[in-house]
Amino acid sequence: MSQYGTRQTVDRAPAAARPAESRPARASPLAGRRATLLAAGACLLSFVAFLVAQRVAGVTWLDLDVYRAEGWAIRTGADLYELRVTKHELPATYPPFAALLFVPLTWVGVETMRVAATVLNLALLLTLVWLTLRLIGRRPWGLSMPGTACAVAAVAVWCEPVWTTLRYGQINLLIAVLVLWDLSRRCDHRWAGVGIGIAAGIKLTPALFAVLLAVAGGLLAVRRLRRGAPAWNWLLRRAAMAVGAFCATVAVGALAAPRDSWRFWSEVIFDKDRAGSVEGTANQSLRGVAARALHTVDPGAGWLLPALLVGCVGLATAVAALLAADRLPHARAWAAVACGVTALLVCPISWSHHWVWAVPMVLLLAAEAARTRQPRWLAATAAIGLLFFTYALWWVPHFDAGRPELRQSVGQMLLSGVYPALGLAFLALAATVVTRAWLRRPPGPLISRPLRPRPVPARTR
Repeated sequence: MSQYGTRQTVDRAPAAARPAESRPARASPLAGRRATLLAAGACLLSFVAFLVAQRVAGVTWLDLDVYRAEGWAIRTGADLYELRVTKHELPATYPPFAALLFVPLTWVGVETMRVAATVLNLALLLTLVWLTLRLIGRRPWGLSMPGTACAVAAVAVWCEPVWTTLRYGQINLLIAVLVLWDLSRRCDHRWAGVGIGIAAGIKLTPALFAVLLAVAGGLLAVRRLRRGAPAWNWLLRRAAMAVGAFCATVAVGALAAPRDSWRFWSEVIFDKDRAGSVEGTANQSLRGVAARALHTVDPGAGWLLPALLVGCVGLATAVAALLAADRLPHARAWAAVACGVTALLVCPISWSHHWVWAVPMVLLLAAEAARTRQPRWLAATAAIGLLFFTYALWWVPHFDAGRPELRQSVGQMLLSGVYPALGLAFLALAATVVTRAWLRRPPGPLISRPLRPRPVPARTR
């Protein structure tokens, strides 16, 4: 983004100004179509194999059954936050607006619901990859955008966060898609910000992205005022849209279920243990790591200081990346992934399936490896990517009677805290990259004058 806050982004220089080695190689149309068809076929085969593996493994769709029960509670007027579902007696943890979205699950049979939810999640995975590639602005391997999205999704469906999301019928891919839809829009997009607001209305954690937009917009406003320009800018507008959309979800929930809404916003929201066991291996947040390290079901306030520190550093890194568009390649992608990882780390409960942000993280690192052509970037991308495919956190005793997570050895703690470790490593890397970008002198033409929209040529035959 230019320092004047114009509607043009500067994530990419004009094609003529870019180095020749950074431009994708041109392939013949026929070869491009063949590559895309091969990628699509590989993706279809991978998805079919995934569905077969799900059937063989006997997945339970536990969370999907909870969502269906929440939809029934809204339809029948039952007490939403008193229900307990499945043999594990799982409660409702989302705002009433989310339960309204789950009502259509009650319109079909259970088996139809499970098939439809799985197919929808696979489509959302493709969309997540597509939006990430759009945010990065780079197509590796010389494939088209559809071909690249299919090739990546064919592999990504087997990583632990995505597998577990589809195993339980979770909505994590939907939340990530709503956020990335916003952040990948052009600066003057009319509805940009609404996706983040709706995501926060379904599940509160994405509200950190609205904070990111507001803080970055405030800093950009100060910069503009110093140069005599109006303070209002695209970041503040997007933050305002996110807040407005979130308030709309709260109002809709209050109108549809006033009793449940009052109870959620006055009681349930403050119950940090309602979602499940803090010390469980599946809890891949800083609080979960602290509980297992201290061998207690309640780490108390001891985890708050590290979480506050990580939250401030992660948010500051995301803000700096968002404002460094004329200095940092893939600036908005760095900001998005840094904010998403920060939210996962500081949230009291971050189940392993919440870490679907692993897909944008690895894609961003792969784009940096392709751009810099440095072995260390390639090694970091391969190492982080492989760790998400190892299912290492499940190599330790878990979910057994007697709470085995409270008696873990040091080696078991390292395995059960692999995602927080990767998240902290990524934030450290992102902070280093962003800091170096700000210490470098930005290219003159991108900041010396505001970018003007290019004239649209008349269509000719």
